Amino acid sequence: MTTYTARAITPVILKELRSVDDAGRGMVPATDEEGGAPLRCCLRRSSPGEVIALVSYAPLRRWAASTGVDPGAYDEQGPVFIHAEACPGPDTDDLPFPGAHRTLRRYSAEGRILGGQLVAAPDDAALRNAFDDPAVALVHVRAVEYGCFLYEVRRG
Repeated sequence: MTTYTARAITPVILKELRSVDDAGRGMVPATDEEGGAPLRCCLRRSSPGEVIALVSYAPLRRWAASTGVDPGAYDEQGPVFIHAEACPGPDTDDLPFPGAHRTLRRYSAEGRILGGQLVAAPDDAALRNAFDDPAVALVHVRAVEYGCFLYEVRRG
């Protein structure tokens, strides 16, 4: 049985986003008084009092640049929460942010969208179904209510 692993934003990209995000803006740190923000650097929710930042991130653009493809019109950017300072990253292999409906967007190795699916919660069965199509190279898991990128899962 295959187990799928959520991929956090890499430390190299996080360092870049903390300087200038994918919309060309500088980071503005803020203390999260309430907690609960979905952090894409360590794939957990923030705790009250942590210093975080909301930055613009273009996950498909970043992936496409590393693979030499052009995502064309599918290049989009959106808001993600990250720690304002470097953190140790994820501390579990469990799929993050459970217990909510999510959209799984499937992309080809050419950076083109191959479809999407609303799931009650991402799990191995939902991801296996998304990767049943051999043309799918990666899947973006997104929040339903705002459409925000949560994490990526790649084939293999």
